[in-house]
Amino acid sequence: MSMFWFNPRGPKLSLEQQQRVAELQRPSPPKAVPLREQRLVVLDLETTGLHLKRDLVIAIGAVVIENGAIAYSQQFECTLCRQVKVNESVLIHGIAPSELASGLPPAEALLSFMEFAADSVILAFHSPFDQRMLARALKQELGYNLEHSFLDVADLAPMLFPEAMIHRGGLDHWLGYFNIHIPQRHNAAADAMATAEIALILLNRAQRTGLQRFDELAQRLRCWQRARKAAFNSI
Repeated sequence: MSMFWFNPRGPKLSLEQQQRVAELQRPSPPKAVPLREQRLVVLDLETTGLHLKRDLVIAIGAVVIENGAIAYSQQFECTLCRQVKVNESVLIHGIAPSELASGLPPAEALLSFMEFAADSVILAFHSPFDQRMLARALKQELGYNLEHSFLDVADLAPMLFPEAMIHRGGLDHWLGYFNIHIPQRHNAAADAMATAEIALILLNRAQRTGLQRFDELAQRLRCWQRARKAAFNSI
């Protein structure tokens, strides 16, 4: 018989799941290490829509960048068991209701991903959305507060390649600019791999422009984001 820990104000978890949550690694901030020595988890979420408080995470895809390369042996992909209506967003993802019905229980899927992510910095394209959706899902399903550092590839790209003149472009714009061909899109695992391909180019450019440590890159990005926000607000 499965034993469950139950908090009437929180999620219902088995004792094993509760122990796994307690053992999750504490996240590390961007470290003062050479760029290639920072383990990065490149994340993509598929959701039922873009509403931060109403829509749900339905699939998670992730890949690791380690030692300056994509670690193809370290990939994560899962579909979450959800009962949702078939809407335009689900049709775009190509995730059939039968796939959602047979997916992993949300708590188990999210817990497995956090074990995969460990203490790494997380990269995503338009990361504020993925960060907030993941944080809400983790809080609801695990009672876990997401504290990992996120870097936005959608901001890193124009910061490091201003000559592209792509100021607020999507993932497809940058894939086209870098001539990266991805056979499948709007799939969590495929989009995570596409984002990782772009991230490798960005890390290489960062090194060639004199940014040698990962904490320096993260700090440069924060300054660039603040400057862009101030410029936008002054218009």
